[in-house]
Parts: sequence; structure tokens; C-alpha cells
Amino acid sequence: MIRIMTTPISRSPPGIVEKLSGASRLTVMCEDGSTRNCRIPGKMKKRMWIREGDLVIVKPWDFQDEKGDIIYRYTRTQALYLSRNRMLPEIIDVFNER
Repeated sequence: MIRIMTTPISRSPPGIVEKLSGASRLTVMCEDGSTRNCRIPGKMKKRMWIREGDLVIVKPWDFQDEKGDIIYRYTRTQALYLSRNRMLPEIIDVFNER
């Protein structure tokens, strides 16, 4: 099965999950250097399991920039592909496949 990979857009920065806080909440280090408290929306809660160290796309809230929602989680293979092709900023490139 071939999946189409989602690429990060400017308003939704990618980030690395640092800590799981429970109750579908996470702490994510984003590419702009800020650490955001993010939540997993209801439609993704049961479909996608997120662990520490996963590469995710975060959509910051309009009214509170230090909080956001998780939009997408990259698989390990997709994250390595982005790292190898230098599509990830140095601050969140923890895969070091260069």
C-alpha cells in the first residue's frame, strides 16, 4: 500500500514530541524553537498512537501561540526520508541520517 506523504506548510510547523502528559496532551519542541503544549484531536485519538521522539505537524492555536493541535504524525520511514533530503531544520533533526 502506497501512502501520500504530507509535507509541512509554513503555518503548521513540524516538531518532535518531548513528553507525554496524559489525557491526550503532549509537549512538542517545534522548529521555531518554541515548546508547545499540544493535544491530540478526537478524530486522531484512536487511529494514531504517538510516542516520545515522533515527528509531528503542529497547528498552533490562533489565540494562544504556546498551545496547539497535532495534525499529522510521520512514520519512522517518512521521518528518515525528510531528514535524508534535508527537509527538516537542524533544531528538530534528531534522526541524523545525513
